[in-house]
Amino acid sequence: MSDAALPEARPDLDAAADEVERLIARIVQLRDEYYENNASTVSDEDYDAMVRRLEQLEEQHPELRTQDSPTQTVGGRAETTMFAPVEHAERMLSLDNVFSREELAAWAARVERDAGRAHVRYLTELKIDGLAINLRYERGRLITAATRGDGVVGEDVTQNVLSMGTIPAQLTGNGHPDLVEIRGEIFFPVAAFDDLNARQAAAGERVFANPRNAASGSLRQKEEGKSPERLALMQERLRLLRMLVHGIGAWPVRAIERETPVTAQSEVYELLSEWGLPTSSHYRVFESIDEVAEYIRRYGENRGGVEHQIDGVVVKVDDLDLHLELGATSRAPRWAIAYKYPPEEVHTKLENIVVSVGRTGRATPFAVMTPALVAGSTVRQATLHNQQVVKQKGVLIGDTVVLRKAGDVIPEVLGPVVELRDGTEREFVMPTDCPECGTPLAPAKEDDIDLRCPNARSCPAQVRGRVEHIGSRGALDIEALGEVGAAALTQPYLPEEAPLETEAGLFELTLDDLLPIRVRVHDPETGMPRVVDGETKLVAPYQKKNGEPTKGATELLANLEKAKTQLLWRILVALSIRHVGPVAARALAAHFGSLHAIRAAGRDELASVPGVGPIIADALLDWFVVDWHQEILDRWAAAGVQFETPGHPGPGAAQVEGGILSGITVVPTGALEGFSREGAVEAILAAGGKAGNSVSKKTDFVAAGPGAGSKLTKAEELGVPILDADGFRRLLEEGPDAVR
Repeated sequence: MSDAALPEARPDLDAAADEVERLIARIVQLRDEYYENNASTVSDEDYDAMVRRLEQLEEQHPELRTQDSPTQTVGGRAETTMFAPVEHAERMLSLDNVFSREELAAWAARVERDAGRAHVRYLTELKIDGLAINLRYERGRLITAATRGDGVVGEDVTQNVLSMGTIPAQLTGNGHPDLVEIRGEIFFPVAAFDDLNARQAAAGERVFANPRNAASGSLRQKEEGKSPERLALMQERLRLLRMLVHGIGAWPVRAIERETPVTAQSEVYELLSEWGLPTSSHYRVFESIDEVAEYIRRYGENRGGVEHQIDGVVVKVDDLDLHLELGATSRAPRWAIAYKYPPEEVHTKLENIVVSVGRTGRATPFAVMTPALVAGSTVRQATLHNQQVVKQKGVLIGDTVVLRKAGDVIPEVLGPVVELRDGTEREFVMPTDCPECGTPLAPAKEDDIDLRCPNARSCPAQVRGRVEHIGSRGALDIEALGEVGAAALTQPYLPEEAPLETEAGLFELTLDDLLPIRVRVHDPETGMPRVVDGETKLVAPYQKKNGEPTKGATELLANLEKAKTQLLWRILVALSIRHVGPVAARALAAHFGSLHAIRAAGRDELASVPGVGPIIADALLDWFVVDWHQEILDRWAAAGVQFETPGHPGPGAAQVEGGILSGITVVPTGALEGFSREGAVEAILAAGGKAGNSVSKKTDFVAAGPGAGSKLTKAEELGVPILDADGFRRLLEEGPDAVR
């Protein structure tokens, strides 16, 4: 069964819970592949089918919907210590997609029905395949430029954005509001991409797979520690970047109408242009959806002539007053949609199918192909999901296959060109044993299609994956512990040089452990180990030729020491406990305050924590009883890893019955003085209240600071009491009667 061929809903709750669990795990995996590695294993159509199926199940069984669900969140990791975190004044949402003229027409019909209008104007613009950026201006001065992150918190890249030279630090013109967020896309021009890669290769730097990667890699770099030559290359890359703005964030429609005469999205673009911001010349306003469809068709046939890569067209309702009326879901506005173009397709040779094992033990077949240029970048491999998908696609090793990039980004093998077979092709046979450790592969459950290596403790691939995960941005954010570092620590050239058997010894590492390590040098073109004069070329990544430790060695140990005092929720994420992502980890840390208290809790207490539930509770209980998991905790604790939140009042305090806010729902929004977003939520929970994510008639209070957007507007419409930072403090200290 392919990802798209999902079964119909089953009335049995247990069966639905199992299906929801599998869907969430798969969707989260695909999100991580896309946002962290700029890759994926399924088409947009299959991904959207999975999301729609999950939405259907959650509608039928609301008790299965959690805060961690992909239907409630925007993809991407949130925080990092490489760049300072920045909280967006208004959440950066994603867009829903359509893939045909019929689906576009159906969306427009819903818009016109919900708006109660027979005629709606549509603004249509090209969908830039770049990096989303949020510019925060206060009284016309640029305060921060931040990446999307998880939609709530992004990374502060202000200095690099200013170094581009095209984004004004001070807006021109007049009528600047006290606060406005301007959203846009940073991209690398297609015309300069090949020249950039040539310069990168000449300077000994990595080349980029496509212009989107070039934009992300160029913007997310720091000056510290770079040689003059590398610093000059960095500045050159930043100057080549371009940005086009395409919308606004924190500047409610009512504020726009009060502060300027602007009433339409297209007029906003004209205003932003007057302020000196770069706007696209490709947007148009149309009076009918048929005109929109013609615009989409025209650019679909000539999209290679645009200065930036595009993967579709965005259609927005032009009238701003309809934006409030139509509203948004938890992840996307109802007044906008993205039309995705069919991806580019090429033919290439399927040279082999190899099986890779990930940190969860999942064995995944990968297609290894003759390099082919697709949608502007060279593709050498693509994931084939599992052995059943290989059979469904009907591909044989040696076939000429049809390769495409779904959304012009994600490589996918569609199937074979049967007419070109010459009889030398052979069938792929899924191995019965793990290619990394030799353990027999088996499904985790009886009806699972995926095969997994059950040797979770010692399988080198799984250990390597978990160590890399510990260093990732979503966990402990250890910059010196990426893919290469994790491989060096767990799978060097000689097994006896590996300092880590499992992640248990990570925080015990010393220079004496690192200096003996040698690793193979791989050819960047073929991905194979480089051989010189019949000998495998080796390098000692942590030791200089004179025997002294490298900067990478000292940085790794320093970063590990710093990571010992990371927040408790990050430690929980780093442990690779199934289903425990950042939202559940934050909830657990806020409620219990220490790992000891979490381990001591029973299933019902764990499941009762908002954002956790029974599935995550069972996963926690299962994880803690494994002996080698206990070894990880014991050795990390002995090494000085902090497993508690200093000053936390104790287990259950975050949800204590009879707390001063017991039974009270508070929605924090905007920049509340003296509180981070996380701090405001934890303060509400610690007082026994519920921290809401959206405003409704059941909301008791909204705590609003500067930059509060749609939540404040909704509170005003519903008559929900609104508190400033001082009122919020009184609420926490004295209770609701003091501020009513």
